[in-house]
Amino acid sequence: MFGGGGMNPRKMQKMMKQMGIDVTEIDAEEVVIRTGDEELVFDGAQVTRMDAQGQETYQIVGEPTTRELGAGDAGAEDGEAAADDDATDAAGSADAGGAPDEDVQLVATRAGVSEADAREALDAADGDLAAAISSLE
Repeated sequence: MFGGGGMNPRKMQKMMKQMGIDVTEIDAEEVVIRTGDEELVFDGAQVTRMDAQGQETYQIVGEPTTRELGAGDAGAEDGEAAADDDATDAAGSADAGGAPDEDVQLVATRAGVSEADAREALDAADGDLAAAISSLE
């Protein structure tokens, strides 16, 4: 890919470190790219972050599935919901309690707490999944 010509990976890492380039693998479960009219969803993609002199670059390797913009709840195969409040509201999936049940279950599972605690954390975080999980850990 980089035209290393069969260069030893250890030697390549040493050279990159000398040039101030740090490469890190990210254990991502899902990557969503939102465009003006659709979402590209990468499930189980390989994500690499490269930090070169303060400039971060992300590389995603995998096959995306395409879904309509705002269809995060209905389009997710494993029941995970979109973290974007506007998309959730547009899809009409939010229940009377505020947070969709799929979000509550996800936060409860990830943080190891009850669904009631997960719902409170989601409400406090305005539906932001990552913030809710972080606040419970």
